[in-house]
Amino acid sequence: MHIKYWEELKKDTFGKIGLVLFLFFIVIVLIAPFITRDPQVQTALVFEAPSLEHLLGTNDVGQDIWSRLVWGARTSLLVAIGVGMLSTFLGALIGASAALIGGWYEEIAMRIIDAFLVIPTVILLILVAAFIRPSIWLLIVLISFLRWQGGARIIRSQTLSLKESVHISAAKSFGASRFYILFRHIIPDLAPILVVSFIYSARMAVFMEAGLAFIGITDPSVVSWGKMMHHALNFYYLDIWKWWLLPAGMALSALILVFAFLGYSLEKIMDPRLRKSNA
Repeated sequence: MHIKYWEELKKDTFGKIGLVLFLFFIVIVLIAPFITRDPQVQTALVFEAPSLEHLLGTNDVGQDIWSRLVWGARTSLLVAIGVGMLSTFLGALIGASAALIGGWYEEIAMRIIDAFLVIPTVILLILVAAFIRPSIWLLIVLISFLRWQGGARIIRSQTLSLKESVHISAAKSFGASRFYILFRHIIPDLAPILVVSFIYSARMAVFMEAGLAFIGITDPSVVSWGKMMHHALNFYYLDIWKWWLLPAGMALSALILVFAFLGYSLEKIMDPRLRKSNA
């Protein structure tokens, strides 16, 4: 990210809140092995109330809820960052190359994008996941494959404008290849748009991963906030939801808000029209 955007992000209220919360989640994830126990270990202490030994109590099979909450953050962040990077890369590569190459390649790429945009992504993802039972890595690939098209359209339109600029024309006159122009000129110029695309893809990925886990069609060995919430609802008639359901729901909402705040701030910073309207 350009230094000036970084400085403006730190001055924006929503940007500062988003950055602080994001760093908090990163720190929690990094120190998880030192502040929690194995989240999969089952004990005879079921439905235990919060205590010094179990900060949020235990679930119906004696697993430590605090440990599962922290390790669930690892799952959500991994999916968010993985989908953000992969979907942004696909959108940038296909969108920018379509604008640069043009011709039949651009026509085919745009028709594929249009086809994916009219497909109900959530329903298709649920159907695929129900048959495959994807691991966390396969889930990242599936979500990215189904959600890169919106970014590709925006990047293509921006690339069409950029390729007429003076420095691109100069590079062409010196015999630069399309590959060189794409990765040395176009992609760096698109950096602000790519950052925003990454943020929005990451936010969507957190929500979709939790939703799939909530309906029970993800890898059963992966700890997930969505799975915790679904499991807790089976015991809503007991007085345990306070330390089981609420923390998972609040953590999920907080992480989604992190990306929402960052996305809103970055979009406002990088679009002069939004800055003027807010002023």
